Amino acid sequence: MAWLMEQFGAAYELARLGVISRFRFKGPYWQWRHETAFGRGVPEGRGEMAHAMWTYARWVYRMRRGHG
Repeated sequence: MAWLMEQFGAAYELARLGVISRFRFKGPYWQWRHETAFGRGVPEGRGEMAHAMWTYARWVYRMRRGHG
C-alpha cells in the first residue's frame, strides 16, 4: 500500500511541477533543471530519462512528506 501511495504521490508532484511551470518544458526552469540535474551525464534515451524523472518525483514526494 505504501508503494502505491508513493506512486500516486510522485504522479501528483510531476503534475504539480508541470502546472507551476505552465508546461513550458523548453522554458528557463526546465532548462535549469536539466543542466543542474544531469550536468554532463544526461540519460540516454527516453526510457532512462523517464526513469530519472520518476525517481526525482518519488524523492520530491518523500521529502514533502518528511520521509527521507
